[in-house]
Amino acid sequence: MRSRYTAYVRRNYEHLERTLSREQRKDFNPADAQRWAESSEWLGLTIAHTTGGGPQDNEGTVTFTAHFRTDGKDHEHVEIGRFVREDGQWAYDGQVETHGVPVRRATPKIGRNDPCPCGSGKKYKKCCGAAA
Repeated sequence: MRSRYTAYVRRNYEHLERTLSREQRKDFNPADAQRWAESSEWLGLTIAHTTGGGPQDNEGTVTFTAHFRTDGKDHEHVEIGRFVREDGQWAYDGQVETHGVPVRRATPKIGRNDPCPCGSGKKYKKCCGAAA
């Protein structure tokens, strides 16, 4: 998790993509990652808890908080991230809900410039996506 956070700070988008699981890589959008990384001032990462992830494990979780500032406002992204071992390397495999079921996107990803699904008529990035 620390290497992925550092990749956002250093704007190393290749590392972000390389450290995604095969499943998560299908939805990776380098332009979106770049926009988020470059529009934010990264303030720190706090690791609260880990499970698994040892030498004999094939999966694990990391509970973390990423602190960042966007448009002069401080934000915290709190997540339980799931990691899996693929081809001997650890890969980020998405968020885990508190009851342990991975969150998987069931519908197509909403682009920042797409109409907001809430029906406001605004672009997603100016509406519900503004807080993300």
